[in-house]
Amino acid sequence: MKIIDTHCHPQFPDYDKDREEMIKRNLDDGVFMIAVGADLKSSKEAIELTKKYEGKIWATIGAHPDEIENDFDIANYNKLTTKEVVAIGEVGLDYYRTPEEEKRKRQKGIFLQFANLAKENSLPLVLHVRSEKNGKSAHDDMTELLSNDMRGVAHSFTGTLDEAKKYLNLGFYLGFNGIITFTNQYDEVARYAPIEQVLLETDAPWLSPVPYRGQRNEPKRVAEVANRVAELKGIQPEELVEICNQNAKKLFNIDF
Repeated sequence: MKIIDTHCHPQFPDYDKDREEMIKRNLDDGVFMIAVGADLKSSKEAIELTKKYEGKIWATIGAHPDEIENDFDIANYNKLTTKEVVAIGEVGLDYYRTPEEEKRKRQKGIFLQFANLAKENSLPLVLHVRSEKNGKSAHDDMTELLSNDMRGVAHSFTGTLDEAKKYLNLGFYLGFNGIITFTNQYDEVARYAPIEQVLLETDAPWLSPVPYRGQRNEPKRVAEVANRVAELKGIQPEELVEICNQNAKKLFNIDF
C-alpha cells in the first residue's frame, strides 16, 4: 500500500550515518515523503534529495520560527523556489520557546514574508505553530494572520478543538503524527476534522509513535499514525490512507 509522509526531515544529521539505506528501506516499502526545510541549509539539502529521488521525495523550503537566522533575508529563500519545491515551510510561530514579545513580533513579520512568497509562487504553507504552555495561544495569533487566499497545513497540530475549527474554516488541513498514538489529548480534534482535511506525517526523526517510543523515527511509521486516526474515525486504515494520499496530492500538487 502506497502512503506518503507529508512532513519529515530525511536530510537532517540524525540520518547522516545511514541516510541512503534508510531512504531505500522506506521507498521499498511504498513510503513517499516530503522533506521539510527548517532553515536555509536544510531547505537546500531537501532540494538536493528531490533531485536524487525524483517523483518519490519532494521538498519544502522555510525557516522554523526557532531557527530564523540573525541575518534573515527572504531573497535567499526566493532563489530556492524551483520546480522541486512543493510548499513554503515549515514557518510560523513558536511561543513555547519564545517568551519575549519582541521576538514574537519578529516571528510574525518573517512569517508574513514567507506567506507572501507562498502566494507569489502559488504554493501552500506548512505551518509550525506552538502555543505558550498554559498561556498565550500562538494558534489564535496565526489564524488572525492567515487570509482566505492562503492555503496549507497546520503541521503537528496540538491545539484545541476551537483552534482547529479556525484552521478548518479557512480551508487548511490538519497534520497528525505520532503524538496521536501516545496521548488522548487530541482525539476529539482527530474525530472532528473532516477526513478531506487531514494529512498524515511523522516529523521524523522525532516523535516516534507507539510502539517505537524513544527510537529514532522513520517515515514508514506514518502507518502507525494512520492506524490510530482510522481507529478514531471508525474506518479501515486502507480507506483513510487512500483519502489522505489524495489530500496530499491535491494540496502539494504532486503525484505518486
